[in-house]
Amino acid sequence: MAGAEAAGDAGLGSAAAQEGAELAAVIGATVPTGFEQTAAQEVQEKLGSASRISRDRGKIYFEVPARSLPQVHRLRSVDNLFVVVQEFKDYQFKDNKEDALKDLEDLVKKLPWTDPLKVWELNNSLKKKKTKRKKHSLQSPASRGKLSDGGEEGGADQNSTSDQEDCAQNPVSVEPTDGQDTENPQGVTSRNGVEEEEDNEQSDVKAGVQASSESGTKAGEGEAKVLRFRVTCNRAGDKHSFTSNEAARDFGGAVQEHFQWKADMTNFDVEVLLNIHNNEVVVGIALTEESLHRRNITHFGPTTLRSTLAYGMLRLCDPQPTDIIVDPMCGTGAIPIEGAAEWPYCYHIAGDNSPQAVKRAANNISSLLRKNESKDSSTALGVPLDVIQWDICNLPLRTGSVDIVVTDMPFGKRMGSKKKNWDLYPACLMEMGRICTPGTGRAVLLTQDKKCFAKALSRVGHIWRRAQTVWVNVGGLHAAVYLLRRTWERADETRSFW
Repeated sequence: MAGAEAAGDAGLGSAAAQEGAELAAVIGATVPTGFEQTAAQEVQEKLGSASRISRDRGKIYFEVPARSLPQVHRLRSVDNLFVVVQEFKDYQFKDNKEDALKDLEDLVKKLPWTDPLKVWELNNSLKKKKTKRKKHSLQSPASRGKLSDGGEEGGADQNSTSDQEDCAQNPVSVEPTDGQDTENPQGVTSRNGVEEEEDNEQSDVKAGVQASSESGTKAGEGEAKVLRFRVTCNRAGDKHSFTSNEAARDFGGAVQEHFQWKADMTNFDVEVLLNIHNNEVVVGIALTEESLHRRNITHFGPTTLRSTLAYGMLRLCDPQPTDIIVDPMCGTGAIPIEGAAEWPYCYHIAGDNSPQAVKRAANNISSLLRKNESKDSSTALGVPLDVIQWDICNLPLRTGSVDIVVTDMPFGKRMGSKKKNWDLYPACLMEMGRICTPGTGRAVLLTQDKKCFAKALSRVGHIWRRAQTVWVNVGGLHAAVYLLRRTWERADETRSFW
């Protein structure tokens, strides 16, 4: 297309083939806004791949072989995943709306769909195997115990949203016209009828690749399933002559015509993504049906923190083996549960003054225990985590006994009030300073009440020094994560137990 520049021959265009029939895929991941660098570091550590942080905040891109898809889904810092079909770094949109939309329609048949659809197909086979394992584990005795939550509140988790992002969805269904069969594989059956655990996922990937490569020959043997699809357009920028709905509608219509898929907004097989950020355009296929940040929490409170944001906060303080990590205002326990799962060689303590919150945290910990038991029913694995009800301003912990404090402080919006924060924040910081080890102690604190926090920090500047600030988006609120370091100054102990 005139004026459209593809994103580099060796870059994030199409998924390249490696040795033999092995696929390589460019994966896009949405991450908590502000923690893009943290996510890139995790990808480098766990997958050995360098990441590129998008100009559109909250997204990173990295290339991995298709066999690494199971590890990609186990990343702790990413919310949603998609495989990139093609990226245009400087797409020149026409000023006229009709011409701009016509260009988007014409773009569909020029895109390299084949390899990304193979990756999507392989991803589907892995998801089906995971679902079978879950069904199998639910039938095991280890998963039957359950704590009751009498104080459950009908709260919802917070979703990160971009202030300027314009999102629209349009269903369109796709089936390749070039003979490629993109029928959902019915999963690669496990050997000997036994559902395999995560250790065998690599063999699942190889089998999935083989099944994907053979799908073309199977297409002629019987009637192929017509896939259902939708197109979701995420648009940011004020210089476009069209809306997200219009882009999704016209792009989706072209996808439907190209693949002969059926449109379905809710019960879809394929979700095609059209991400537009100013002049940057990325076309992708979603690999996750729901955000990965829901992984740990089964009992939600009114202000449940996303697990991905909790992971980013924990990484900021760089936990070391044997560290004692405390969340004095744990709520549903999102932070300590994430910590216990990713840093099992530390000891985690969760506490809250609300009995309902403590009960929710206990239920979530119980769910984590059952999840661990289901992986190997012969051994009951514990987690280095305890939960207790306490007063944040008078903690039953020895002076200087804690290495790290990580917590989500009341914003004064859904919980507490901004007026009360003016008394609560200084008292909290003093008590956190008392329990933290002088000289080496750290605190990572999330709050949206930045004015109150700055004033409180100035009052306790002799025991806490601000080392870093990360600006984040929490449920549409502009918040900050503060990394504080404990000074060598002695803290006031007049209110301590010890």
